[in-house]
Amino acid sequence: MKDLIQAFDNLPKWAKIVLALPVLDIVWAVYRLCKSIDKQNALGIVLGILMIIFCPFIVWIIDIITLAVYDKVLWLD
Repeated sequence: MKDLIQAFDNLPKWAKIVLALPVLDIVWAVYRLCKSIDKQNALGIVLGILMIIFCPFIVWIIDIITLAVYDKVLWLD
């Protein structure tokens, strides 16, 4: 799990933004879920599962903005 998180963190900024496009944003939802599972954060796990369901509709624009500005996705860690 840590290898997957580290692989996503080490992607170049342009690749992260491409993965945040509406259909591909499910990748960042899985990333958030894996990050919460790795830290054993129960609230994060529940929210991560919900984000997998609702991510293509709501969160993709927030992901693009935070990736462009901060080079990371917004999550509660």
